[in-house]
Amino acid sequence: MSILKSNNLKDSLSSLNVKSIKENNFTLKEELLKASETGLINSRVDSNLALTPKLIINDYSKGSKVLNEIIYELNKCEEFFISVAFITNSGILPLLETLKTLNKKGIKGKILTTDYLNFSEPKALKKLLEFSNIEVRVYNKENFHTKGYIFKHSNHYKLIVGSSNLTQTALTKNKEWNLKVSSLEEGLLTENVVCEFNTLWNDANDLTLDWINTYENIYRKQLEYTKKTTIPSIAQYKLRPNKMQVAAIESLNKLRESGEHKGLLISATGTGKTYLSAFELRNYNPKKALFVVHREQIARQALESYKNVFGDTKSMGILSGNSKDLNKEIIFSTIQTLSKDKILNSFSNDEFDYIIIDEVHKAGANTYQKIVNYFNPDFLLGMTATPERSDDFDIFKMFNYNIAYEIRLKQALEEDLLCPFHYFAISDITVDGAQLNEKSDFKFLVAHERINYIIDKINFYGYCGDRVKGLVFCSNKNEAITLSNIFNSRGYNTVALTGDNTQEERNTAIEKLEQDEKNNSLDYIFTVDIFNEGVDIPSVNQVVMLRPTESSIVFIQQLGRGLRKNKSKEYVVIIDFVGNYDKNFLIPIALSGDRTFNKDTLRKYVLEGSRIIPGCSTINFDEISKKKIFESIDVANFNDIKLIKESYKSLKQKLGKIPTLYDFDKYEAIDPLRIFDNKNLGSYHIFLKKYEKDYNVQLNDTEELFIEFISKKLASGKRPHELLLLKSILKNETNLIDNLIVTLKDTYNINFNNITKTNIINILTNEFPTGTGRKTYSKCIFIEKTDNEYVASKEFLSLFKNVFFKDMLYELIDFGLRRYSKNYSNSYKDTCFQLYQKYTYEDVCRLLEWEKGEVALNIGGYKFDKTTKTYPVFINYDKHDGIDDSINYEDKFISESKLIAISKSGRTTSSDDVVQAYNAYKDNVKMYLFVRKNKDDKISKEFYFLGSIRAIGNPNQFIMKNTNKTAVEIEYQLLTPVRSDIYEYITY
Repeated sequence: MSILKSNNLKDSLSSLNVKSIKENNFTLKEELLKASETGLINSRVDSNLALTPKLIINDYSKGSKVLNEIIYELNKCEEFFISVAFITNSGILPLLETLKTLNKKGIKGKILTTDYLNFSEPKALKKLLEFSNIEVRVYNKENFHTKGYIFKHSNHYKLIVGSSNLTQTALTKNKEWNLKVSSLEEGLLTENVVCEFNTLWNDANDLTLDWINTYENIYRKQLEYTKKTTIPSIAQYKLRPNKMQVAAIESLNKLRESGEHKGLLISATGTGKTYLSAFELRNYNPKKALFVVHREQIARQALESYKNVFGDTKSMGILSGNSKDLNKEIIFSTIQTLSKDKILNSFSNDEFDYIIIDEVHKAGANTYQKIVNYFNPDFLLGMTATPERSDDFDIFKMFNYNIAYEIRLKQALEEDLLCPFHYFAISDITVDGAQLNEKSDFKFLVAHERINYIIDKINFYGYCGDRVKGLVFCSNKNEAITLSNIFNSRGYNTVALTGDNTQEERNTAIEKLEQDEKNNSLDYIFTVDIFNEGVDIPSVNQVVMLRPTESSIVFIQQLGRGLRKNKSKEYVVIIDFVGNYDKNFLIPIALSGDRTFNKDTLRKYVLEGSRIIPGCSTINFDEISKKKIFESIDVANFNDIKLIKESYKSLKQKLGKIPTLYDFDKYEAIDPLRIFDNKNLGSYHIFLKKYEKDYNVQLNDTEELFIEFISKKLASGKRPHELLLLKSILKNETNLIDNLIVTLKDTYNINFNNITKTNIINILTNEFPTGTGRKTYSKCIFIEKTDNEYVASKEFLSLFKNVFFKDMLYELIDFGLRRYSKNYSNSYKDTCFQLYQKYTYEDVCRLLEWEKGEVALNIGGYKFDKTTKTYPVFINYDKHDGIDDSINYEDKFISESKLIAISKSGRTTSSDDVVQAYNAYKDNVKMYLFVRKNKDDKISKEFYFLGSIRAIGNPNQFIMKNTNKTAVEIEYQLLTPVRSDIYEYITY
């Protein structure tokens, strides 16, 4: 079942939609009643998830945020009404892309707010006035504290009422309770809510710029008064390490207890490395300590942080070109000064108990090595946000591969260590009909229309605070300099900084950017790469990316320039101009931190990133940038050997040894399945044999074939059966099948029958694969029958003489069983499938326990197996253009619980497969739905498992476009409605 672009079918679907959604309120009424029963009476009743009453909370770990529910409903409604007491700019920002889209569609809305407590931000109110489709009114008669969102559809309403105002924290992070209900227009609840809104609306005044200007004076006075009278929290009186800092200190203690004298701390920019080191030093209590930095400004900032932790319990001083404090208990020194022979030799080799090197990824330089080789401290701590280097220096080796603790971006956001960011990926402009890419002429980068476009967007998305303090990352020096000059001619105050500028020039520019006074300040610094790391500009409130993303590391470095917390900003705005770049797929990789290189995971993150990113941060892509990133993901080859080699090299460098399969998962490196699926590899052993000079394990051809079979067919862990049986063989156990039955029941609560037995036997005797698969692995016979019992085959047992083969087998089995426990063990009803996990055609045949496998061509969209009485339906929801009309089917979700699917070509309503679909329930046939979003994806062949389905209504026969063949339209009811994030992704 796939997509058919047929006028006949589209007309049919359109008429069905009109009939079931617009004209037939009785159907909707029945759905609402069923949904209410699920929500209010019995949670086990299956109904339309989109209509079920539910509690909306903020919990990113569950993919739940109030913000995303509101965005979802805004995108679906025909008109909207919002009544909230408080509106802030941080609350409006994540809605900008949605509001812009609604404006283009002509979807009208009304927003009602108040001046209650003078809390709403004038900046946010002004932004709302920019949208011609939105009316805004202010209610100021008495205390107004409503929080309600009303969404009107053609024949029903959706209501979200609870505790959430239009503020950043209320929509994304706070513990909020909001109830979402659906109702027909005639429902009493809807009548009451709409009536109350209209009453308040009619009593309110239109929002105007004059009113905002008057209100702004009051707002600012209130803000100043609040700052002066803020009651300090208890936390301000006692400076203690946070949870992550405590964990890092404990890890350092364990390192020392094991006899180590070096440790590496990997911590994302802005996560408090300096404070962590101060707490660690307070814990260690050295007689004398050294803190090494590369700039005096950073040394002085570090000293101030240490004073907050130590108070006056330790003496501290600066060692730099301007200061020579040599006899303090804690010395903060610049590398330039300390590396001078006269200064260095004034200290003894064991002068310092404890040495800390900041930005230690620079330690490959001669100056750093000179210091490291000279001193002999009890403990050496290195701190960096970017240990992965493009140069040849191995920072991990320098610290004996002792990673004391690692804090990446996602963890830092979870612990609220960073400033929230609102990321906007927007499509870069087309100049003279050409889309910008890596090879674009310089004249296009600085073209008049591009400058106008950039200025329009940075103004639209804005910044936090009274004035912009922005960093703009450019493609090259000439672009930075030229853009700065043009911006200056347009009334901005900017400067371009490149590697040619002195440190003094950089420091002066940073000071002007950070100052609050407008006079003699800078609005923007245009730069290339010099601010990627090692610079601290806490008050940056807007980061603009005008260059292609060539590295996820550099992307995070540049994003991180705005993530340091600062009292002057509530959030930072990140504006990324996405051109037609080959490596656009690196954007979701960098933002998500996901290194598995799974295409569906990356596509889904583009659409759903805001749901699952911790804290108040949001991720937003405009429609064209989504398309460009999807195209980049589509053509990317994540099984490419170059990518695999780079990822492997990075992990090996980190560990100082050849990684195990478990290491790939533990350190969130590339998914080993990418190695197994590479057509020229097939197993980790072959990869190491080809590309790792330190690997000298030898297997013969037969051993390699068995390892490849397990790697490609079983190690994904889709089910444990075969892996457990192989483990029994390794342990030299007898009664293999009987032991497997007991283990599956006792350990995994999985039942076993004769059909299961036949299926497993066929897989492990090579009777299950079809076509080329059977021929390729003809030697892979794991078990054989003797005396009415299955035992390990003689050939398989003979391979155990090679201890390397046996160890490799253990590793693969353990890897697969871990994958099963982590990803596939929460099975759906009485199946071996887990909802929303992905499976190939071969996986489905195997897990449905068919006697033989089927190639995709034979399945052709669905297949009924008489022995197991199972009937899987496969949907390609998005197919490439140009496909033959006779096989180009269109399947369509009507809602989260209903789907229209098309039969194979040449079928009529009396065809056996169509009749069987409608008789499935009566005949006790189990029908399951598998949906694939991938558009002509040559790598991922997996389908999302969406549970049980049942054919309902009556089949509709029609003639296929440009053919004389018939097909049948079938409506399916999903017994478990599709989870909202998966549904949005598939139907996007």
